[in-house]
Amino acid sequence: MRTAIFGGTFDPVHSAHLVMAREAAEQLSLDSVLFIPAGNPPHKHADTPYEHRYRMVELACAADPRFVASRIEEGREKSYSIHTIERVQTANGELFFIIGSDAFEEIATWHRWQDVVRAVEFIVVARPGYEIIRPPGARVHRLNTVALPVSSSEIRQALARNETPADLPAAVLGYIRANRLYQS
Repeated sequence: MRTAIFGGTFDPVHSAHLVMAREAAEQLSLDSVLFIPAGNPPHKHADTPYEHRYRMVELACAADPRFVASRIEEGREKSYSIHTIERVQTANGELFFIIGSDAFEEIATWHRWQDVVRAVEFIVVARPGYEIIRPPGARVHRLNTVALPVSSSEIRQALARNETPADLPAAVLGYIRANRLYQS
């Protein structure tokens, strides 16, 4: 099995997340992509409660049978990538980690980052203005085709203005509206 971890706050999950995951799955022949909403991220804060972020991810994942929503980081403990990797690792499979070049640039600041580098192959999504600098020992696959200018914070701002962002899957937008999320 070739599995990729795709973690984030997903506040909210949007079309660029799905495009990145689909592109990674196709280019690297992945069997599955685990979408893992961060329960308590150490580098970012999620304003929306975990359960709403998980439900939006679950709805978005319905678009592709390779996509799986995972609750592996649910809870109060810090959502360190190495702990997630250790929970997901299997003896008979290859493990990948989808990450934007902006976050990859900061990997040396992560908890147990050398263990993360040893444990996975990175799928780094190129982003304008960020150089992909490979830490020693890192195995990196570069995705150049999906540098999409979509921002969760801009989507939240548009929703707060009662606008309808084009970059949200219909089911996710419906969930947001039904649960009155991101309203000011």
